[in-house]
Amino acid sequence: MEDRAMQKLTVSLFLLLMASYVCSHDEIALQEIVIEGREINLVGDAVSASEGVVGQAEIDIRPIARTGEILELIPGMVVTQHSGSGKANQYFLRGFNLDHGTDFATFVDGMPVNMRSHGHGQGYTDLSFLIPETIAKMTYRKGAYYADIGDFSGAGGASMETADRLERNLAKLAMGENGYQRALVMSDAKLGTGDTVFAIERQQYDGPWTDIEEDVQKSNLLLKHSQPLGDGQFSLVLMGYDNSWNSADQIPVRAIQRDVIGELGSIDNSVGGESSRYSLSVNVQDGPWSGSAYVIDYDLNLWSNFTYFLEDESNGDQFEQVDDRRIYGGQIEYAMASSLAERPMSNRFGVQFRVDDIQEVGLYHTQRRERLGVTRSDKINQSSVSLFWENRIDWSQHIRTVYGARYDNLRFDVNDRAGVNRFGVNLMSNGGKSNDQLLSLKGSLIYQFNDEWEAYLSAGQGFHSNDARGTTIIVDPSTGATADRVDPLVRSNGYELGVRSFIGDKLNLSAALWSLRLDSELLFVGDAGNTEASRPSSRKGFELVAYYRFTDQISTDLEYAYTDAEFRDSAPEGRDIPGAVLDVLQLGLNLDTGESWFGSLRYRYFGERPLIEDGSVTSDGSGTLSLRLGYKRPKWRATFDVLNIANSNDHDIDYFYESRLPKELSGTATEDVHFHPIEPRAVRFSVGHIW
Repeated sequence: MEDRAMQKLTVSLFLLLMASYVCSHDEIALQEIVIEGREINLVGDAVSASEGVVGQAEIDIRPIARTGEILELIPGMVVTQHSGSGKANQYFLRGFNLDHGTDFATFVDGMPVNMRSHGHGQGYTDLSFLIPETIAKMTYRKGAYYADIGDFSGAGGASMETADRLERNLAKLAMGENGYQRALVMSDAKLGTGDTVFAIERQQYDGPWTDIEEDVQKSNLLLKHSQPLGDGQFSLVLMGYDNSWNSADQIPVRAIQRDVIGELGSIDNSVGGESSRYSLSVNVQDGPWSGSAYVIDYDLNLWSNFTYFLEDESNGDQFEQVDDRRIYGGQIEYAMASSLAERPMSNRFGVQFRVDDIQEVGLYHTQRRERLGVTRSDKINQSSVSLFWENRIDWSQHIRTVYGARYDNLRFDVNDRAGVNRFGVNLMSNGGKSNDQLLSLKGSLIYQFNDEWEAYLSAGQGFHSNDARGTTIIVDPSTGATADRVDPLVRSNGYELGVRSFIGDKLNLSAALWSLRLDSELLFVGDAGNTEASRPSSRKGFELVAYYRFTDQISTDLEYAYTDAEFRDSAPEGRDIPGAVLDVLQLGLNLDTGESWFGSLRYRYFGERPLIEDGSVTSDGSGTLSLRLGYKRPKWRATFDVLNIANSNDHDIDYFYESRLPKELSGTATEDVHFHPIEPRAVRFSVGHIW
């Protein structure tokens, strides 16, 4: 009753504040409104109903617990966590349990974030290196209808751009419950004809857990210089990230029921991780030409224990996953405007390349972070070259088409580093070389009814790459038995019928019916801590997105997504896809006066999902309500966040697999739901100086 009363009081105060402000400040309606993000009218420009733009103003008013939650500004996307705050988030979209990024491509300033053949999971997407305040714009495109997106593109992609310049400098301090501390300094200096943006962030956090302190020690740096170049612009970006943390991993339900631990407890309190990422990138645009190049230095040591004492009753099942790599890549693009039969036409041609020079991707058996033996360790060189072409033609005032094609060629070179592993299996034969290539076609037919409404019919082929080790494997590292190889590249086919409307700067509406078929599903394996290729699958769904502006200061948004997902083949275990979320709902009420009060009250719900293929075990739905309320003046600003206002004890994530607790009978394996709870209600406050 106390939690519900607090929730109602918070909502009432927020609504009262907005109503009183509007009633007493009617003159603000005459001020000029800066149009950005979701206030951009994409009618006449978009390729599908499932793309959009998010601006810094929309990010700024959101209550965000973790950096990765920025992706929740993508309609239908759910961002959760099943481990510590330094590990990549868990993502859900269009019926995918994307694990840590599979089948959704993410880019920052032209650099890919998804990690191929990663130590923890294919497509691993860790956004912890981002400073949210530095993101100027995020463009998202769901579906596989876009020629310039290749690997991990089945469900779509998102591209984030950091700010080229700052309107004002900012120094901010934040504090909150559970040892949350954050300091940020952002500054913009003129250097010659350009701007140099500097930002540094330091964050510490202990978490709400009863038997561990997360002890998050995160540091981020951004240094970006931008200046005019001919008819375009040049930018040079240096980014740095370093973090260490302890983890509160998922726990079994039976441990709670037997009072072994509480819901905020842990079975193994020595798991956690260390990670760093340093990058240098350059982006150039001059007339019809544009290009980028980047080099990334990345490493991760991640300790986990999902099954406790199932495999090793004496030492436990803790394991360490290692990833140490350098990534080199870039792209060159040329845009050409012309005409066809006196109708406006444009073409884009592009070349993309990427090399992952992985010094080690490894799996070790550990106890309290001390190595006991190697399960597998490899050195991998994985490279890709891609070509893409996109054509746009305005056939009439109402009809336009967008067609495209891309060619991807990936090469894999795997070399064993372990020799004979802890099981006595010789892994030398698992090394080798492989390659694969795909031609993907994409297209959209768009009919524009008028300046406010248009409809889309889109189709496209996408793909995801599989882990390089799976393309050359011969023997199973655990048993020595013959292992099946996986296809290097896995095709997906998507279709969509959608509509978009932008009415009088008041209503921004889009709706889509879509379907997607994959030749092979990538599934997260709880007891191994990685992803494995699985059966062919199909998904179909419906999405509705609406943003409505009541006044120049108050707006609301509604995002709803429904998905029906299943395996396409018949198998005794069933056809449900574990982790496929049935429906997702987000509701927001937003305030932005421009000069004083701002904030957002947000509710997020993601529905039940099957945890095993026959659907006999499912998770419950999860809902949270959070608030950000802020006040700004010319020289300073303050924010007040309440995360999980109702103190919901719903789950962030659920899995179903076998494990063994310390005092359970020797040789027993118990199937159980393993979950990570939503963190309890937390209050955070920040104050910043602007100059």
